[in-house]
Amino acid sequence: GVVIIKMCEISLITPPVGLNVFVVRASSPVPLRLEQVFAGVTPFILMEVVSLALLIMFPALVTWLPAMVS
Repeated sequence: GVVIIKMCEISLITPPVGLNVFVVRASSPVPLRLEQVFAGVTPFILMEVVSLALLIMFPALVTWLPAMVS
């Protein structure tokens, strides 16, 4: 479930679909080229991939917080 959500987050900010990128470009008060917007989200894409890799390597990270609550 968590991995699927992370993959959906990544797919919404990466080409070719990148729906959130088009929304940001359209709502910007300053005219932006699409390349500028994709360059701006590149660090977020990298961090999403790193966090996804950590969740895949250490699945206990997903259940750690709920286990601490109960």
